[in-house]
Amino acid sequence: MKVEIIKNEGNQIQLLLKDAKTSEVNALRRTILSDVPKMAISRVRFEMGMIEDNGESYESVNVLPDEVIAHRLAMLPIPTYYDRFCFPEEDPANEGLPEDQWGSPASQIIYHCSVRGPPKDSEEEFVVVRAGDLNVLGEADLQIPEQYKGIPLTTVIRGQYLEFYAYAVIGRGSEHAKFIPASGVTFYQREVARLMTKGKKSKVLFDLDLTTEDGRAIDAKLFGKDGLIDDIDTVEEIRRALAHVSRGTNRDTDFGDAIVLEEVAGEFVFTYETDGALKPEEVFNRACEELSARFDRISDELDLALA
Repeated sequence: MKVEIIKNEGNQIQLLLKDAKTSEVNALRRTILSDVPKMAISRVRFEMGMIEDNGESYESVNVLPDEVIAHRLAMLPIPTYYDRFCFPEEDPANEGLPEDQWGSPASQIIYHCSVRGPPKDSEEEFVVVRAGDLNVLGEADLQIPEQYKGIPLTTVIRGQYLEFYAYAVIGRGSEHAKFIPASGVTFYQREVARLMTKGKKSKVLFDLDLTTEDGRAIDAKLFGKDGLIDDIDTVEEIRRALAHVSRGTNRDTDFGDAIVLEEVAGEFVFTYETDGALKPEEVFNRACEELSARFDRISDELDLALA
């Protein structure tokens, strides 16, 4: 299989997979969703009771139940470094300990959050608790990424406070959805658009004066001298344009097959978006590694069984 990056913008990526089979591409999709590991907050310890600060009293209550806040924390993108953290069950420091006592710098990141409601003399009625209020108890590069610090978690009003410790570990999507590193993992077979005739039939579409997103007219010139469009984005524009001459528009009979979309054998367009815990290319590379390791294990087991 050959891989070509078509787009890689922010957390979104679009790949062109060549010399591939549907089953192979689908295996990559399923591996990203279930086997590629990432860090996520899996346990939260809330501080309870009353506290006093500068002569004011605060109670540990807010508008949302603790369970809802814990769920929102689980969805935050936690920086993931495979070379610095291991799975909790593989951490030597956890050997011989019950699971509720697991936790060491090799397999866990701890975040602390402490937010109080507005003081009595403040004009504000409430304070929004955001992801940026989490402070990592460790190296600075493990802090919640800057672009996600504005994610709201809950609010506290006057006389209320929220304080908790959140513990992030590495896991797989097959264990829980919070460990899934990407969403919208889809693929489709690559197609090209071919202009079959430049006569009256194709003019049924061209006379609608449609344009692509970048302002190019959808006409015979767009197809060039050979009457073929193989650019992936432009083919998608043609696909959307064909909806104007499809069945139900009363134009389909006159248009016929003036433009057809032809599948390219062995080529697939593969797209997904990460949550920010990992870069898109890291997710793909890890998926390939996971698949390779899985097939190596199967091969070893077959060798043993047939020996």
